[in-house]
Amino acid sequence: MLRFGAFEFDAVTRRLRRSGVDIHLPPKAFDLLALLVEATPRVVPKRELHERLWPGGTVTDATLVALVKQLRRAMDDRDRGARLIRTVHRVGYALEAGPARRERALPPARQCWLLVGQRRLPLSAGENLVGRDAAAQVRFEDSSVSRRHARITVSGAGTQIEDLGSKNGTFLDGLRLSVGAVPLRDGSRVAFGTLVATFHESGGGLPTLTHVGQE
Repeated sequence: MLRFGAFEFDAVTRRLRRSGVDIHLPPKAFDLLALLVEATPRVVPKRELHERLWPGGTVTDATLVALVKQLRRAMDDRDRGARLIRTVHRVGYALEAGPARRERALPPARQCWLLVGQRRLPLSAGENLVGRDAAAQVRFEDSSVSRRHARITVSGAGTQIEDLGSKNGTFLDGLRLSVGAVPLRDGSRVAFGTLVATFHESGGGLPTLTHVGQE
């Protein structure tokens, strides 16, 4: 996963997120962004974009301009004085959100998950949105859980949990979380409203007998 500005970009899973929220991009707009992220801070000439986005095809500059506008709308890139995607007239385009940096991946053997009853919900490296929202990485249908309830961030330095202003609160070992992220430890008891889960991490991989699924 790469970070640039307020965005998280993953070319493998074809996901773009801002502040933990997924941004939908049509396939060709995602491909354009991928090229700009890959090239940053270089200005990518129009000719190169045409060749890589429409190999063997013939499209006009107007098609490319329309695609750039579509990408800007999706990313809320409206500040003409500080564009995320900079236009270099008669040349091409460049990503202007600062250098992209790659998130440090978890060591392959380390795994993190939530256990809810007999159900195990794996946590991915990076940010995991918890809630009823369809875009949540850890999704619950429980009525006491808010759409965007909490965020669990897994990194090489450890795992942290943060309440996102949920209606019924997030509790860690019986204490309600306030502002900011706090660390999770193996065996920590977490409640999202009235739904209770246990956080686990293991250096030896996940156990194989527990059913994997979602509420």
